[in-house]
Amino acid sequence: MTPATRQVVFINAAHTFTHYCLLILATAVLAMVTQERERFGADYGPILALGTGMFVTYGLGALPMGWLADRLGRRALMVAFFLGTGFFMAAAGFMDSPFGIGIALGLMGCFAAIYHPIGTAVLVEAAGERVGRAMGINGVFGNIGVATAPVVTAFIAASLGWRWAFIIPGVACFLTGLLYAREPDFDAVKAGGGARPFPEIPRALVRRAVFILLSIAAVSGLVFNAYTLLIPKLMEERLAGSPDLLPVVGLLAFLATICGGATQYTVGRMIDSRTLKRVFMPLGIAVVPGMLALSFLDGWLVLPVAGLVAACVFGQVTVNETMTARYVAPALRAKLYSIRFTVGFLGAAIASPLIAFLHEATGSLAVAMVVLAGVAMVTLVCAFAFPDREEELKPELWARAPEFARERAGLAQPAE
Repeated sequence: MTPATRQVVFINAAHTFTHYCLLILATAVLAMVTQERERFGADYGPILALGTGMFVTYGLGALPMGWLADRLGRRALMVAFFLGTGFFMAAAGFMDSPFGIGIALGLMGCFAAIYHPIGTAVLVEAAGERVGRAMGINGVFGNIGVATAPVVTAFIAASLGWRWAFIIPGVACFLTGLLYAREPDFDAVKAGGGARPFPEIPRALVRRAVFILLSIAAVSGLVFNAYTLLIPKLMEERLAGSPDLLPVVGLLAFLATICGGATQYTVGRMIDSRTLKRVFMPLGIAVVPGMLALSFLDGWLVLPVAGLVAACVFGQVTVNETMTARYVAPALRAKLYSIRFTVGFLGAAIASPLIAFLHEATGSLAVAMVVLAGVAMVTLVCAFAFPDREEELKPELWARAPEFARERAGLAQPAE
């Protein structure tokens, strides 16, 4: 196995742990309110809101990671990711109060924040010229974390208790970190990946792409996180009918979200042969009516519709991450990933209290789905506005971009 391949394997594992750890609480809360009702109470909303601090630290923590990588190195930060995330994930299972759980999850969020800006930058360089395919496969691993979190948490909580649902994956993440600590520093150029020169792209076009990318991040983080958080409760309300049926709830949530994994792999392969906009548009168009339908559907029809929405939401993530790889030079990539994921996960931090508030106020998730459909409209508008350039597929053509000719013509005109 080459050094680049080993990096990809560990980065993919890190993506799985990242999304898994953030979604344990969403299903564990269903066991906490029944197994330790005297300690946590019987209300779903207040316990789910314990995740607010986790998502805040997860979002804010991403911002300085590009700066820290320049000083500490990417390898050191990824080791810290595995060890810190695993330790505090397990620690949450030992806490005896809602406050203690909130603190442990908040500290876990600090270390989980390392993955997206640093891990994604390493992945892009290790992938070489097949960035879309690598992003798609990496997205599948992230989706495995999202899809398995509810089903594995449900089965562990039902058989061993909710505490072990935090402890077991925490230990697994920590042990993976010990293995990664044995890896040497990775140099993409020496390893043969990421050595292709990055083309000069018209600045106006780069600014447009970055503005749209950050606009998408502001809303997609909220939509992605809120949707993945509410899927277990949605399945319980519309299909399982009781929090006592935790394994059933977890399995239904798994079936809905696993659709996203298949879509991310497919989208990743499509990106290597199509422009980003042509892949992005169908995904953006399908999300809004899908979420509106979930606001009123009941029974088994909920499952395929929830799977379709999950496929589109997760597919958009692969497109968004590839936008940075195609329009931003490698030297600035980690910093922009830091900014982008901070913006995105600040929106994600709103998801937990927003869903909790709307559920408490209305007694169901119908209004929450309508609100998310409205937010998803912003992503659809951004998809319409994103550049559709064949140069994305043939970077050597950027040198003949018409924007450069207009810039040269403007400079050649004498001043009046």
